[in-house]
Amino acid sequence: MICNKPQSSGEDQPVIILGGGGHAKVLIATLLMLGRSIIGFVDPAASKKSIFGVKCLGDDSVVLHHKARNIRLVNGVGSIGSNSSRCDLFNRFKEHGFSFGTVVHPTAIIALDVRLGEGAQIMAGVVIQPGGRVGANAIVNTGAVIDHDCNVGAHVHIAPGAALSGNVRIAIGAHIGTGATIIQSTRIGAWSLVGAGAVVIRNVPARAAFVGVPAKPLTK
Repeated sequence: MICNKPQSSGEDQPVIILGGGGHAKVLIATLLMLGRSIIGFVDPAASKKSIFGVKCLGDDSVVLHHKARNIRLVNGVGSIGSNSSRCDLFNRFKEHGFSFGTVVHPTAIIALDVRLGEGAQIMAGVVIQPGGRVGANAIVNTGAVIDHDCNVGAHVHIAPGAALSGNVRIAIGAHIGTGATIIQSTRIGAWSLVGAGAVVIRNVPARAAFVGVPAKPLTK
């Protein structure tokens, strides 16, 4: 169940998905479950002509044929380690005046006072406890758990099964790997990477990569 499903002024508007890969597939399935109207998806390298009956419209330029006020975009580009491509796509279409829809899976549990930024995506089985903040264009992926008073910055990806204890701060663009654990009151720097399965017990600097148990800087 959802404790609180954030509302947006454009949630009744039709949607175009940016991307046609694995993350886009999950988003399309979620949007269909929510009863949203999907115009189609755009992907210059699409290997499929349709996903769950939703058609590929062509490349990204197709979006510009629509009036920005009449649709919402959903960013279907995922990330593995780096969130820069996803961030660049979001910013490019924002410059053209488009707005991004927030997606919340119906099985997510979100406390009443949690705030979600534009285009945030909360996937199946996620738990976000009171005091949480999730920034614009961020992904909180399948089964992730975010405890009380955490702040997840814009363009962050919290990968499936990751767990954040209370009062954790994740700065812009960071990637928290699958199954990673971050202890309470830890700070994760901008555009940094926490590896899959890592256990973070101290602050991670900006643009650093930490891996292992306990997590340590990745050395080449």
